[in-house]
Amino acid sequence: MARSDTISNGEEIERELTLRDHDQTVTLLGQYNKNLNYIRDNFEAQIIVRDGSIKIKGGEEEVKQVRSLFDELLEMIESGQSPKFEEVKQLTQMVKGGEEEELHGVLSDVIQTTYWGEQIKPKSLNQKQYVEAIREKDIVFCIGPAGTGKTYLAVAMGIEFLKKGKVKRMILTRPAVEAGEELGFLPGDMQAKVNPYLRPLYDAIYDMIPGEEFERLKDEGRIEIAPLAFMRGRTLNNSFVILDEAQNTTSTQLKMFLTRLGFDSKAVITGDITQIDLKKDASGLSHDRKFLEDIPGIEFIYLDKADVVRHDLVKEIIEAYEQEKQD
Repeated sequence: MARSDTISNGEEIERELTLRDHDQTVTLLGQYNKNLNYIRDNFEAQIIVRDGSIKIKGGEEEVKQVRSLFDELLEMIESGQSPKFEEVKQLTQMVKGGEEEELHGVLSDVIQTTYWGEQIKPKSLNQKQYVEAIREKDIVFCIGPAGTGKTYLAVAMGIEFLKKGKVKRMILTRPAVEAGEELGFLPGDMQAKVNPYLRPLYDAIYDMIPGEEFERLKDEGRIEIAPLAFMRGRTLNNSFVILDEAQNTTSTQLKMFLTRLGFDSKAVITGDITQIDLKKDASGLSHDRKFLEDIPGIEFIYLDKADVVRHDLVKEIIEAYEQEKQD
C-alpha cells in the first residue's frame, strides 16, 4: 500500500501518497490518465502527480474524500484487480455522496468470474449489502428498478453456493405472466411455452457457466429453471432458490413459494414494484412486504437508480419516468 504524509497549512491541508512503482501508478491513473482526469473533474481539491507520488491539496473534507477514493483504488490494485473506468466513476460518485466511510471493500468482493474473464462483484454500497445479506440470512428480498443487478447478483451467489457445496441444487423460478396471451394457445409443448418467460434467467446463467456444463448440471437436477406454478406441493431442502419478478406474484403465490423452503436452504426474492403487470392491489410483493419485514431472519434490501449498472442513460431514463410520475 502507498505511504501517506499529511501537511497542514491553515485551513488548507495537503496529503501525499507515495506509490510503489510505475506499474501501480499507470494502473491507478488509467489509460491516458482517464481515471485521474475524471477524479480531478469531480473534486475541487488540487491533485498533483509527480515522481511516483500524488499530492492532494485543498479543504480538509475534500482532501479526505479524495484520499479515501485513492486508498480504495490502491487496495483493489494490491489485490490484483485493475479498476475499470466505470468502477472509478462509481466509487467517485459514492464518495461525493458522502459514503466514503463505507467505501472499504465495496468493489473488492469478487463473487464469480464469467467464462470470458469478467469479474462479477457488487458495484455499489447497496449491492454490497445485498450480497452480504444473502450470505448471512436465509430469506432475502431485493426490491429495485431495472438494471440494478437484482437477478444477476442472486444468480452469481447461487452458483457460488452450488460450486462450493453449500447447497445441493439451485432453483430459479418466476411467474409466467401472460401479456394478453394464454399459455395454452401458444405453440409447442409446455417447456416451449414457458421458455420466453424464463429467458432472462438463462441469460444470467450462460454468462457464468459454459453451455455444456450448464446442460450437465441441469440433467443432473442440480440446476432447475421452472415457472412458479411448478413449485406447488414441493419441499425444497438444501437448495438455493431464486424467485425473480416477484412483483407479478399474488399474495397467495408468494406465500406458496415462501412456505416451500426446507432445511439448509436459502431463498432470494427479487422484484421491481414500479413494474407490476398485475393490478397493483393484487401484487403480493407490494402488499405482503409490509408485514414480512417484521419477521426476524428475513432481510429486505432496497436498490435505487444510484445502483444501476447498465448504460449511463438507464439512470436518466429511470429519473425521467420518476419525474413524470410525480408530475
